[in-house]
Amino acid sequence: MSAIDELHETTAALRDAGCVAAEEEAAELVEHAGGDSARLSELIARRCSGEPLAWLTGSVQFCGETVVVHPGVYVPRWQSEPMALEAAARLPERGLAVDLCTGSGAIAVVLSSRRPLARVLACDIAPLAVDCARANGLEAFCGDMDVALSEVPAGSVDVVTAVVPYVPTEALRLLPRDVLTFEPLQALDGGEGGTALLERAAKHAARLLRPGGSLLLELGGDQGELLRPTLVGEGFVGLELLVDDDGDVRALSARLSGVGTVAASR
Repeated sequence: MSAIDELHETTAALRDAGCVAAEEEAAELVEHAGGDSARLSELIARRCSGEPLAWLTGSVQFCGETVVVHPGVYVPRWQSEPMALEAAARLPERGLAVDLCTGSGAIAVVLSSRRPLARVLACDIAPLAVDCARANGLEAFCGDMDVALSEVPAGSVDVVTAVVPYVPTEALRLLPRDVLTFEPLQALDGGEGGTALLERAAKHAARLLRPGGSLLLELGGDQGELLRPTLVGEGFVGLELLVDDDGDVRALSARLSGVGTVAASR
């Protein structure tokens, strides 16, 4: 079978399975199979079952960077790209950044690429994710939020980013079937209302950041407003919501004023 025929047949199979970007995905699978028809058939079957494309090809493009994604690790989405770029713009040339709940390390990869002289630390509670982040060349640590960063002095970080699980537990059933079937629930479930881990991330960020340092959190819906009291209480100011081209809220940014309530837990 010619390469063109393989591409056409793969595209048709993916389209029949409901893949929205069937032609683009087919091209990736054909290239990854490298002319091995048996391998291609296996890849098509796995993709048609809903397995993430990035797990099959081993990587995904994120802000123009190739990010390694191991099977079992949350696949970074395009919706996170504007937040990553905004974080890079706020990171000083020789600054210090911490990416909490890093997953594959996609955001940290962008920060490292855009600010090669800066130090970027990545953290995740899942060992599988930490291994993946390290495969992306990152300085990654395993632990809950920033507990593994005992060497980082409080008030020394310029930028903290986080894509924590923020899908409300009650809304998980609304996610696509393939997402629920394959991707790790630990990376999705944000508890009731979806704000529990967002609040925790904000509190950890308040300890890490220097006065004037920036926090960027991915979230959705009205979670930014729900999070406002926590942010104000932790001393954050200048809260801004980042929206996509359709006007949907995708993230928030805020700066630490240096004046505010210091939580006893710190």
